[in-house]
Amino acid sequence: MSSALTDLFPHPIVQAPMAGGVSVPQLAAAVSEAGGLGFLAAGYKTADGMYQEIKQLRGLTNRPFGVNVFMPQPEHSESGAVEVYAHQLAGEAAWYEAELGDPDSGRDDGYDAKLAVLLDNPVPVVSFHFGVPSREVLDTFRRAGTLTLVTATTAEEARAVERAGADAVIAQGVEAGGHQGTHRDLPENDRAGIGLLSLIAQIREAVRIPIVAAGGIMRGGQIAAVLAAGASAAQLGTAFLATPESGAHALHKQALTNPLFGRTELTRAFSGRPARGLVNRFLREHGPYAPAAYPEVHHLTSPLRKAAAKAGDAQGMALWAGQGHRMARELPAGRLVEVLAEELAAAGTALSGLPGAGGDPR
Repeated sequence: MSSALTDLFPHPIVQAPMAGGVSVPQLAAAVSEAGGLGFLAAGYKTADGMYQEIKQLRGLTNRPFGVNVFMPQPEHSESGAVEVYAHQLAGEAAWYEAELGDPDSGRDDGYDAKLAVLLDNPVPVVSFHFGVPSREVLDTFRRAGTLTLVTATTAEEARAVERAGADAVIAQGVEAGGHQGTHRDLPENDRAGIGLLSLIAQIREAVRIPIVAAGGIMRGGQIAAVLAAGASAAQLGTAFLATPESGAHALHKQALTNPLFGRTELTRAFSGRPARGLVNRFLREHGPYAPAAYPEVHHLTSPLRKAAAKAGDAQGMALWAGQGHRMARELPAGRLVEVLAEELAAAGTALSGLPGAGGDPR
C-alpha cells in the first residue's frame, strides 16, 4: 500500500488541504506538477462548489491529486454555552458592524452529497478529517480506484483508521496548524496533544498501514526526519500558505513572519474545536471562554471573521498556522516543492555519512 500511495508522486511531499479558501486549484496544480501531491479542501464548500474546483484542477494538471472531506459531527447538548458565547461576542459584532452567524447552519458539511460526487467522478486520493468513515464507504472508494487517507492524532485513533480499511493514516502532531483532526472532541484532552515524532513512533508500532506525517514541517531536513522515523511521506500546510498560488488572505500570509504574531496556540475561539493559530486579540480575549461546540461556533463567528478580513484587521481573523510559521518562504509553490526535495536529498546524503549509517564514517 505504501507503494500504491507514494507511486502517485515522485517526491514524498503532500500539500495539506487547508479549508476556508486556501487550498485553491492553482495551488494544488502547482504542487502536483512539481512532483508532490496537491490537495483540494472540500470543507465549508457545497458539493457543487467542490465539483467545480475539481473540474478546474483537472484543467490545470493531469497529475494525481487529492480531495479532503470533513466528517459529520455529533449533536451537542450545550446549546446554552453557545448562547452565552454569542452574548460575549456581541461587542465584536457591533465593532465590525456585522451580524453573528446562525449556529444551527448545519452539522454534516454536505458529507453525503460530496461522497456521491467523488464516487461518480473518482479522484486519485480522498482524505477524511474529524473522524473515520465506515468500512462500507472506504470499500466503495477502493472499488472506484480511489486511495483513502484518514487523520489520526493518537495511536488508538490510528488503529480505528486501520480497522475501517483506509489505505493510509495521516499522523497529525500537535504542532500542526489549523484544526486538530481528533475523532472525538473531548475538552479534557485539549492539552494532551502528542508531538509528531513521538506520534509517528507510537502509530508505527500500532498499525501496519503507511503513515503520512503532518505537523510543523517546513524544511526538507524535517521531511527526512519523519521518513527516518517511519513515515512514507510528509504533509505540509503552513509551508504552502505563503506561496503566491495560495488562496489565503494577504494579511494572513504577512502575519506568518510578522514579529507582531510571535507564537501560536490551540484555541476554540473561532470554531469551537481545537485549532492552532497565531495569537491575536480575538484569540486572547475569547479563547478562554469558547465552548466545545463545533461547528456551531464556526457558524457563529464566520461573519465576524469575514468582516475583520474586509476591514483589513488581522487581529480579528483566524490566522491558522503551525509552530514552524516563522520559517515560511514566499516561493512559488512549484519551486517550494523543488527546494524541499533538494533539502531532503541533502539531508539524506548527510545522514548516509554518519558512523553506522553505511556511509563513509570520516
